[in-house]
Amino acid sequence: MQSRSTALAGFQDSFADFVQAPFWVWHGMVRLARRDPYRLVRSMDQMLRRIGIVALWLLALFLVFVGVNSNEPYLVKLRGAGHVVLVLVAVGVPLALVFRGAWSGGLARRLLLVAWCVPLVAFVAAQSVFAIRRYQALHAEAAVARLLGRHFVVGYDDPDEAAMLAGKGLIAGVYVTRHNAAGRTAAELEAEIAGLQAARAAAHLPPLVVAADQEGGIVAHLSPPLPDEPALSSLATMPPEQRQAQAEAYGRRQGRALAGVGVTLNLAPVLDLHPSWQRNRLDFNTLISQRAIASDPAVVSDIATAYVRGLEAAGVGAVVKHFPGLGRVRTDTHHFAARLDTPLATLEAMDWRPFRDVLAGSHAALMAGHVALTAVDPDRPASHAKAVLDGLIRKQWNYQGVIITDDLVMGAIYGGDVCRAVVEALNGGADLLLVAYDGAQFYRVFGCARRALECGELDMAMLTASEARLQRAFGE
Repeated sequence: MQSRSTALAGFQDSFADFVQAPFWVWHGMVRLARRDPYRLVRSMDQMLRRIGIVALWLLALFLVFVGVNSNEPYLVKLRGAGHVVLVLVAVGVPLALVFRGAWSGGLARRLLLVAWCVPLVAFVAAQSVFAIRRYQALHAEAAVARLLGRHFVVGYDDPDEAAMLAGKGLIAGVYVTRHNAAGRTAAELEAEIAGLQAARAAAHLPPLVVAADQEGGIVAHLSPPLPDEPALSSLATMPPEQRQAQAEAYGRRQGRALAGVGVTLNLAPVLDLHPSWQRNRLDFNTLISQRAIASDPAVVSDIATAYVRGLEAAGVGAVVKHFPGLGRVRTDTHHFAARLDTPLATLEAMDWRPFRDVLAGSHAALMAGHVALTAVDPDRPASHAKAVLDGLIRKQWNYQGVIITDDLVMGAIYGGDVCRAVVEALNGGADLLLVAYDGAQFYRVFGCARRALECGELDMAMLTASEARLQRAFGE
C-alpha cells in the first residue's frame, strides 16, 4: 500500500506540474518582457522558428504518406484538385527552402530539404504504378479481356473511360451511383448510359449490366433525379395482403423509374433482419438498423418477395443482400473485418429464411457480404469462401443463379490481400465481382485475376460454370 500511495502522489504532482506549466511559461514571459523586451522578441522568434521547422518535418512526412497512397480508395476525395495542390506544395516548398539557403546551411537544413523532395517522388511513383496497371489492363489480349472481364461490374467517374472498358470487353457492367446522377436530369443520365451501351454494341458484345443501389429510404443513390421512395420497412406494419400488394406496386413503380434511365439490376432488397440494437456508434456506413425491413423473417419474406416480383415485372433484376446477413453483426464491413458466430441451425431458421424464400420464388441474384461465417469458414469472408459460395449456397441450397460480391473496395477486403480475395471469389463460385466505391481500383483487381490466369491459379471449370449462369441470367 505504501508504494502504491507513493506512486499515486508522484503522479498527482506530475499532473499538477503539467497543468500549471502554461501558467509558469506565461509568467516567465511577462517577467522577461518587463526586464528585457528585446530578449523576449528574440526568444519568441527562436521559438517560432523551431515550431516552424517541426511543422515542416511533420508536413513533409504527411505528404509522403499521401503521395504513396494517392491512388488508394481512402484518399479518393483528394484526387483531381487535391493532386494538383500536392504537386504544387511538393515543388514549391523545396524551392523556397533552396532560395532561403537550406542546402548551404547545416546538416539539419539539408536533411529537411531532402525530406521535402520525397513527397513528389512518392507521388510520381504511385502514379506510375497506376499507369502501368491501367496500360496492362487496356492492352490485355482480347481473349483474356473477355474471359475475365465478364466477371467485373465497375463504378466510374469518366463516361469515356467506362465506354473504353466496355468496348474492350474488360467489364461486364457498370455501377451508377450518386456522383453519376448528381445535378443531372433523368434524361441526361439515360443518355449517358445509352452511350455506354452503344460502345458495347459497336464492339459486338452483349449489353452491359447496369447496376444501382436504389433501395429506398436512406439508400437511394439515384434520387434525384429519380423519385425518392420510403424504405420498404414502412410497409412492415401493414396487414399481410395489403403489404404484399403495396410492396409489389412499390417494386413496379421503382422498376419503371430505373428501367427508364437504363438500369437493369437493382442491388436491393436488403434481407438482413433488423438488429436488436438501434444504434451502433462504430457503424458509419452499413446502418442496417435503418435499412432492414423487419426483425420477423416472415414479414421480410412477404415484402421482399412481392417487391422483387414488381421489380422484375418492370424489367429490372433484383439482388438480395447481404448474405450471410448483417443483422447480428455490429462491425461495419466498409471499414473492418467482421465475423458471424451464430449457429447454422439458428441462421437457417431465422436469418436465412428470407433469402431462401425470395430466391426460390424469383430470378433474383444473391450478394455475398464480407462477413466470415465462422461455422463454415472462419478464415475468410463469405464473399470469397468456397465453402460458403459453392458448398453451402450452390450444393446445399441448390441455388444456380448469379452470385455477386459486395464492393471489393471496402475495408474488410481492401485492407487485406485483395488479390487473394479476387482469385478465391472466382474459384469459389462468385459470378460478378463488384468494384463500386472507387472504380479506378478495377485496374488493380483485374491485374490480380490476369496474373492468376497466367500462373494457372484460376479454376477454369468454375469459370465455365459461371459463364453459363451469366448467360442464363443476362442473355450473353
